[in-house]
Amino acid sequence: MSTTIATSHNFPPAPPRNKRLSIGIIGSGNWGTAIAKICGENARAHGNHFRSKVRMWVFEEEIEYKGEKRKLTEIFNETHENVKYLPGIPCPSNILAIPDVREVTRKSDVLVFVVPHQFVDRVCEQMKGFVRPNAVAISCIKGVAVNKQGVKLYSEYITERLGIYCGVLSGANVANEVAREDFCETTIGYNPDLGTSVSAEMMVALFDRPYFSVAAVKDVAGVALGGALKNIVSMAVGFADGLEWGGNTKSAIMRRGLLEMQKFATMFFDSDPRTMVEQSCGIADLVTSCLGGRNNRCAEAFVKTGKSLQQLEKELLGGQVLQGAATAADVHELLTSRDLVKEFPLFTTVYRIAYEGMKPEGMIQVLQPPVEESENEFTTETNDD
Repeated sequence: MSTTIATSHNFPPAPPRNKRLSIGIIGSGNWGTAIAKICGENARAHGNHFRSKVRMWVFEEEIEYKGEKRKLTEIFNETHENVKYLPGIPCPSNILAIPDVREVTRKSDVLVFVVPHQFVDRVCEQMKGFVRPNAVAISCIKGVAVNKQGVKLYSEYITERLGIYCGVLSGANVANEVAREDFCETTIGYNPDLGTSVSAEMMVALFDRPYFSVAAVKDVAGVALGGALKNIVSMAVGFADGLEWGGNTKSAIMRRGLLEMQKFATMFFDSDPRTMVEQSCGIADLVTSCLGGRNNRCAEAFVKTGKSLQQLEKELLGGQVLQGAATAADVHELLTSRDLVKEFPLFTTVYRIAYEGMKPEGMIQVLQPPVEESENEFTTETNDD
């Protein structure tokens, strides 16, 4: 039985013209601009559902452009291209770059969050008091906040700060590939049973494109956790790449990792375990990350070069945080506080390799079933009688 509640095949009926939704994008990095491009295309394509103008909040900065210093918003509104964060990709002309997040907020029925997770609190604080009464939100922010007290989704943060319902979008979605319109799938976690003012079908209509296939499920936590926990597994596969282990071994790591992702989601959120295996936010995102994402690359370099993860962050990620290692540390703190470390051997092993000096070769022990102390079941006994 599928967990899907809405896809592009059950397109919503057209609402009255005065009920068309206004869309606001909160964020304008490469992923934010790619999402804005999708929403801009759909706002034009489905005029009965959405108002044409899509407002994108852009953190204002001056950049060098054609020999002079100019504001990024002015360049975007003139060229319809984010020349700093998504160069070479033309965006629809109905997307308007706006430097004031409050203006975007007060003019939007659907707020799409695509900001780095460390800025969520700060941005929401600026938005307070400007949110429309029946507005809803979608978080495209990958990751979750984990500490020994528990696990919190960034969609929950947004709901708490702004008092509006917030769903989640996550999947095997590399921003530059999406912007180039390479085909991919994604998953929206959205529970209409909680009394949201916008249907799941309408949310799918906002994001679904011929190159961006969207399915919606009610399991918001499962969608969010898939995008966070897969980074730990990606590091494990990266360690295997560094050791030059073969495809069979790496497939075994992915399978074990997927099981631990399911177990974590069901243990802490009562998530539907099918989400991880049926939806892009689970198995597809996991495979994509393990085949060459930043966590995979850094973990491979960690084994081959002997450099610290902190040094590799600077060299390979420009100082950005290595999410797999950070998430492994946060998850380990939670599991330790709940005496659950033994329940998640692969997650624990990644943490120990990254932070406690465990040799990566020791990971193979995690893949082997435990040896039972009981008598070997294959021993043949003889009866002399």
